[in-house]
Amino acid sequence: MKRIALEEHFLTPELAGYIEETFQNVNKDLAAMAVPRLLDVGPERIEIMDQCGLDFAVLSIAGPGVQIEPDTKLAVRLAEKSNDDLAEIIAQKPDRYGGLAHLAMQDPKAAADELERCVKELKFQGAMVNGQTLGVYLDAPENEVFWERASALKAPIYIHPGNPVSKPVCFEGHPGLWGPFWSWGVETATHALRLILAGVFERHPDAKLILGHMGESLPFMTWRFDSRLPISYHPEPPLPQAPSYYLKKNVTCTTSGVFDDTPLHCALAGLGEDNVMYSIDYPFEAAADAGKWIESANVSESVKEKICSKNAESILLNLK
Repeated sequence: MKRIALEEHFLTPELAGYIEETFQNVNKDLAAMAVPRLLDVGPERIEIMDQCGLDFAVLSIAGPGVQIEPDTKLAVRLAEKSNDDLAEIIAQKPDRYGGLAHLAMQDPKAAADELERCVKELKFQGAMVNGQTLGVYLDAPENEVFWERASALKAPIYIHPGNPVSKPVCFEGHPGLWGPFWSWGVETATHALRLILAGVFERHPDAKLILGHMGESLPFMTWRFDSRLPISYHPEPPLPQAPSYYLKKNVTCTTSGVFDDTPLHCALAGLGEDNVMYSIDYPFEAAADAGKWIESANVSESVKEKICSKNAESILLNLK
């Protein structure tokens, strides 16, 4: 059964320094291992893909990348350079590698133009944004031009976890909460809910959002969202549909970093079997673990095929 994975990270030398911002969230051993593996897109990575049964990897810049660069012109230039570099990597192994565009959201119009260049000229599969950009989330009014273009292109936008601008008090005194254990999921799920409550998907019904890690817990909460929004603060203007409507219509997820049947079944039930895609989260998760798990996952063969490749071929661009 063919396998496509789409949260598979890499770095260019110019962007390697930015990942140090995330070292506050992970242990020293993982930090030391990560950068050399992220810089490798050659035989070692292909060998690992072969060993775990991965046919095609859609590569993306490991966060935060230019999302934390205060110089807008530099951010735009570095993002464009990283996309050109990725296009060259793909050209060397077009049967094994695809790509998600890296975008400088400091300039939404430039990001929209770069997204269009990447999907039309470079034939990328969509884009990945590593969380908020200098405190600005993707639902901000200035990003409307970006969503107009993404929707028109039908280009999926993958929100990858990142740190907020400041650390909330609730994490103080418990460093384990800060990062992949908890805070990244909370931050990314909140980012997605901001888009729903801001009406982004109501205004742009063709916009598509991808979340990693089985949907950052959102599939588990669909009933609760629909039940509690009417008694909470109402968006202005009010949403014409329940939150679960947009979650099922506009949001998809990957299995990245979660190799367990229970959350898989929840994601399938909460988002639909057409909206869950296989991923590993290399090099931060072991590719072998992901491969062994998906082989034995307790779902039908037809659903497993959707997860492993068919859904990605339907949702992502330039795969067929």
